[in-house]
Amino acid sequence: MSEYAIRPIAHIRCDLKEKFGVPRQAGIVEALEGRIVFEPEFRDPEALRGMEGFSHLWLIWQFSEAVRQDWSPTVRPPRLGGNTRLGVFATRSPFRPNALGLSCVRLLGLERDGELGTVLRVGGADLMDGTPIYDIKPYVPYADSHPDALAGFAPDAGKSLEVDFPQPLLERVPPEKREGLLGVLARDPRPRYQNDPERLYGLRFGEQNVKFTVDGDCLTVREVE
Repeated sequence: MSEYAIRPIAHIRCDLKEKFGVPRQAGIVEALEGRIVFEPEFRDPEALRGMEGFSHLWLIWQFSEAVRQDWSPTVRPPRLGGNTRLGVFATRSPFRPNALGLSCVRLLGLERDGELGTVLRVGGADLMDGTPIYDIKPYVPYADSHPDALAGFAPDAGKSLEVDFPQPLLERVPPEKREGLLGVLARDPRPRYQNDPERLYGLRFGEQNVKFTVDGDCLTVREVE
């Protein structure tokens, strides 16, 4: 069987520094912003000509923290409690033969950086900081949107939590990052099978570590370091 080598054209820079807390799908937390920084050989502005006419983009990227030499034909989606096995190609599990992800993000703007060339500002990405991006394609509504599509075992985005974020702690978070952080917390960063109200979780967001507990449908922030 033929093998093909592909290389990253860019990497994303964002506030999600580890897998814990990354939204389970793109678009769930629209307030999350990231910057797509191209590799030097792909910084030709001509490669982006016409992109400003699109509101959304497809990103093809790698689950860089989940690359394995072997693969399994079945996986256990967290959405189903981590106990039910489904075919890997019937899920969006990161543990895939080629560990590739596909995300639709909102294009917020193109910015010229004197050192990095043209940088793309995007919203709603479900990628952690440093994730390699292999390709970018425009989202075309008439071809890519299917309102009548079935969603299998994931018919909706799941429930949101009520977030209790004491004001003195919230003030430790830079104002421009608060909405994104609140969105990540509201979407419940915990693995679906964890439900201990006494457990203290830590979420790295930007330069800070946000510690919280969850009791029922309420998430309470306990500390911001």
